[in-house]
Amino acid sequence: MEILPAIDLKDGVVVRLKHGLMNSAKVYSKEPFKVAKKFEEMGSKWIHLVDLNGAFAGEPKNLKQIQKIRENSNLKLQLGGGIRDEETIRKYCDLGVDRVILGSIALKNPKFVIQMSKNYSVAVGIDAIDGYVAVEGWAKKSTMLATDLAKEFANAGVETIICTDIGKDGTLSGVNVEFTLDIARASGIDTIASGGVKDINDIKLLLETQEISGVIVGKAYYEKTVDLKAAFNLLASLD
Repeated sequence: MEILPAIDLKDGVVVRLKHGLMNSAKVYSKEPFKVAKKFEEMGSKWIHLVDLNGAFAGEPKNLKQIQKIRENSNLKLQLGGGIRDEETIRKYCDLGVDRVILGSIALKNPKFVIQMSKNYSVAVGIDAIDGYVAVEGWAKKSTMLATDLAKEFANAGVETIICTDIGKDGTLSGVNVEFTLDIARASGIDTIASGGVKDINDIKLLLETQEISGVIVGKAYYEKTVDLKAAFNLLASLD
C-alpha cells in the first residue's frame, strides 16, 4: 500500500478544505514546492496534487506551482482538478505529471476515460456524498451510486480509482474503510482511500484489509495528528 501525501492548490498556495467547500479553505503554506520536498525527504514516492481552482473552472489554474513542484522533486505526481479533455491531459504529461485523475468527466463520459486510459496513466476519481457521485468540484450530487460508476471501469485499463467520502473529507473523523472496500470490490481495480484520515490507526485499518492499494493523507498531516515519517517507516517494515 502506498501513502500519498496531498497538496491542494488554491490561488497558488497550499490549503485544505472541509467537505470540499471552497470558502472553508485554510492556508498551510505559500510555497507548495517546499511542502512537496519535505514529503519526499520523509520517504514518500508519490504526491497527490489537486488544482482546486481548476476543478471549478474546468481548466488548469495552478500550472506554475505544479511545474515548480516537478522541477524541485523526484516524486511521482498524481494530479486532478478540472481535467476534461485530451489537450489538458497532454499538457500535464508534458509538464511531467505521472498520472492524471479524471473525475467529473468519468460520470459524464466514461467512454472518453476508457479511451484515454489506452494512451495515458489514468486514475478515476470517484467522490461521493451519501454514496452518490458528486461532480463539478463536489458542488453537485448526481443520481448515480458510486459503486455503479466504479463497475463501469472494470477491465477497462484504468490504473487506479481514488474514492473520497466527502462527508469525511477534511474532518479528521476517520477513514471510511467500508466505502473504499465497496469501490475496490465493485471495480476490481487498485483503489486508493481518501477523506477523513485522522491518524496512523486509520492507515493500519486500511493495511489490514489487504485489498486497498493506497491512502491519501491531507489534513491529518497539516494538523499534526499523524506522524507521516512513522507511517512511511511502518510501510517500509512490511516490505
